Amino acid sequence: MTSVERSRTFTWANPLATASRGRELSGLEFLHAIIAGDLPPPPIANALGFQLSEASPGMAVFTVTPAEFHYNPIGVVHGGLAATLLDSAMSCAVQTSVPAGKGYTTLELKVNLVRAITMKTGPMRAEGKIIHAGSRVGTAEGRLVDAEGRVYAHGTTTCMIFDLPAA
Repeated sequence: MTSVERSRTFTWANPLATASRGRELSGLEFLHAIIAGDLPPPPIANALGFQLSEASPGMAVFTVTPAEFHYNPIGVVHGGLAATLLDSAMSCAVQTSVPAGKGYTTLELKVNLVRAITMKTGPMRAEGKIIHAGSRVGTAEGRLVDAEGRVYAHGTTTCMIFDLPAA
């Protein structure tokens, strides 16, 4: 078998400048600014080819179409793509509850991979929904589904909510 080398190029904006602008916005306003194109997506989204598609109170959705560059050595999409999409959707669901001047970070992530993902899977949605939004801790659940609603992975997260340091 002959190996044909491929390449992929992508660009990104300065994530620290985006984070600085985000200090002035609530979590939901920040996500809406990314969706509207007023703020650039984070570099990880460009690197892996996914995007934030929806955000409303307590909910966030990321979309991706699996591609060859997502593959692992055994010929299917690496589980890290599902984990990254679920982490993004679930933690951003928590972010929708965070006021301006507050931040969050994932403390715990649990992902169950239940079906192999390939390029033939087609467009996918990672849907995150908040379970609990406190002043210091938020929890959420998520599902990664195809266009027909078949579940490929699901998970839960716990996020710590904190005051952002002064700029």
